[in-house]
Amino acid sequence: MPHMVVRGISAPRMASISQALIRELAQVCGCGEDNFMLECLPTVSIYGGTVCETYPFVEVGWFERGQDVRDAYAGVLTKHILSLGIPEVEIAFKVYREDSYYWNGKLV
Repeated sequence: MPHMVVRGISAPRMASISQALIRELAQVCGCGEDNFMLECLPTVSIYGGTVCETYPFVEVGWFERGQDVRDAYAGVLTKHILSLGIPEVEIAFKVYREDSYYWNGKLV
């Protein structure tokens, strides 16, 4: 159930790579494509008193799968984002704890 929250990249640009991205990430994680959630947040950044472009940043919320899978996931995500002509992107992983994750009010 990886949940990706994207800032600094428009929804249409992410949509253009989303199918291939999710297909490849599903292979990396060993799960179905329907397990992924991809959100693009419209963000306004301010620096030095003026509005400026938001730096591309992706936060991935997931249940830990180990360093090898995390590295592969970051590599796939980076490859697809850079294919948009974006020169660099930062990715951070946020790990959900199984004893703190609820679905419809019940512990999963």
